[in-house]
Amino acid sequence: MKKLRHGMLVVFSFLLIALMAMSAWGCTDIVVGKDASADGSVITSHTADGAFYDARVRTIPGKTFPAGSKVDVFWNIGMDEDFEPVKIGEIPQVEKTYTYFHVGYPFMNEHGVAIGESTIGQKDELKTFRPDAKALLTIEQLEVFALQRAKTAREAITVIGELAEKHGFLPSCGTEGESLTITDAEEAWLFEIRSAGFMWTPESGKPGAVWVAQRVPDDGVVVIPNMSRIREIDVNDKKNFMASKDYMQLAIDNGWYDPNSGKPFIWQEAYSPLTGNEDWSLSSMWIRNRLYTLYSQLDPSREWDPYAETMSYPFAVKPQKKLSVQDVMTMLRGHMAGTPFDMEAENAWNVREGDNMVKSPLATPFATKDVRNLLGIPYNRPISKWDCAYSFVSQVRSGYPAPVRTVLWFGYDNPHTTCYVPIYSGVLETKKSWRTFDRNTFSLDSAQWAFILADDLVNHRYQEAMEDLKAVRDPLEQGFAKQVLEADKKALELAKKDPAKAQEYLTKFTSDCMEKAEKAWWQLNWDLISKYNNNKKK
Repeated sequence: MKKLRHGMLVVFSFLLIALMAMSAWGCTDIVVGKDASADGSVITSHTADGAFYDARVRTIPGKTFPAGSKVDVFWNIGMDEDFEPVKIGEIPQVEKTYTYFHVGYPFMNEHGVAIGESTIGQKDELKTFRPDAKALLTIEQLEVFALQRAKTAREAITVIGELAEKHGFLPSCGTEGESLTITDAEEAWLFEIRSAGFMWTPESGKPGAVWVAQRVPDDGVVVIPNMSRIREIDVNDKKNFMASKDYMQLAIDNGWYDPNSGKPFIWQEAYSPLTGNEDWSLSSMWIRNRLYTLYSQLDPSREWDPYAETMSYPFAVKPQKKLSVQDVMTMLRGHMAGTPFDMEAENAWNVREGDNMVKSPLATPFATKDVRNLLGIPYNRPISKWDCAYSFVSQVRSGYPAPVRTVLWFGYDNPHTTCYVPIYSGVLETKKSWRTFDRNTFSLDSAQWAFILADDLVNHRYQEAMEDLKAVRDPLEQGFAKQVLEADKKALELAKKDPAKAQEYLTKFTSDCMEKAEKAWWQLNWDLISKYNNNKKK
């Protein structure tokens, strides 16, 4: 059996190289406890860093089902591969499901539970892949089931953990593990899961996944830049930890941990590769530069080493000042300015003007591969990425009725150039143009294309065009922030008398905000084309 497993692993390693080339995009999450936020809300966020993850924002209504019903399980829910989701199995359905919001990584439900996602590395022995794997549930599918079945963060963790153990966790971003930031009005949690290896079958009687979850301190902030952040687990501390029953067993079986050693079990180190593939190992600079940038912003009073080992960072940090939703947006928009990793600051962008060297108007923190090769600029993976499909910042507020409880600020494409638009948890349906998109055909009927085009146009003459974009975006977002305060009051009044009326009001409000942003971005595009086309005198 050991020889068979070794042989399978060798074959698997060759397949892994190809898979990594397709899926090494990654995502960044920032999650904020209620006492670390400026307004007492629980905040999470997510950047879906893959150019064509499904970013169509749709509401999937909750339903009731007869006893004994089955529900389909799909592959490619995220639509990062250019074909529709494919049914790969089915599991028992529950009697009643809740309404949830569907995108590539489904992110919110009618009760205000919000979920962010970030892929994390796992050791080769744990990996598995389609079509031969017996594991059934991808992280996207698990998010769907959690949002359909849970009213709180803890319930969501239980749903995901139990389903993954029973039916098997199937990696969908290459062959890696996953982490989720799961929030409700009172708590924020970091959940991490690993698959059980290529040889696992449901008939084995063993769990098809190992997982742990750690509560984010109420006064803390946690950053997840595609690496496992959970270290020691105390299963007796039920306030702050949850875990699968045998979460250590795979590490023991593979010789990664000796329970008789007297050493503590470190989840992060037991299941994560220390070195190896640049993107997913604990030693990766792709991870290290984001940790350094964000933690140094959260607490600038501390001395942070840009090249410190990733394992040396604390799980959570108490921010020097409490964070607003807008602060988190700013962090997601970052390109590591002021750090050794800022590509806009490279000397290669300097050009001679008379007797002086000045920065070229073409200088950008988002230089394409061709431009980097031309100018000799080394690549550093920024927080904000030009090939991001969408991003969001969600705020869950205690004491609010369900339709008003969560406001999720959603933006298409590069977080740096997007406009974040508020979507309430009580919304019944989103604007048609925000749930319409064909990656192969440009269309004026798709809001997503408006943001994709603007990001591209700005990047051609970033130094000037970015100022034009901010002149449109900043007052628009500031206006949305003020309008949300007014919408809260109106919706709360309606909810006391008739929750359905509150939902109708919030649906229209959200649609109006989407309309404003979309209209502004199409006009921005026409202005940028007119201002910076190559017929202009230079």
